[in-house]
Amino acid sequence: MTTKLADAKGRVALGTRFANQTVIVEEVDPTEVRVTLAAVVPQREVWLHRNAKARESVHRGLAQARSGKLAKTPPNLDRDAAIVKRLAD
Repeated sequence: MTTKLADAKGRVALGTRFANQTVIVEEVDPTEVRVTLAAVVPQREVWLHRNAKARESVHRGLAQARSGKLAKTPPNLDRDAAIVKRLAD
């Protein structure tokens, strides 16, 4: 445990352990503040973290790729674009 003095603007240097890291600062009560290291997920990726079935599918695909189990034929991007267009309409 260390003692630090907040400057005139209420700032406290946390030290190099926290340098360039995202943190959550939580006021526990009027006399206590909790600092927790955090990871930030881009908004466009939040759905994947909330969808267990999709997340498992991605992990399965990554495991297959690591073990060399790749598709024998390349994807048909024109067909896939047509499907996406149809779903968007």
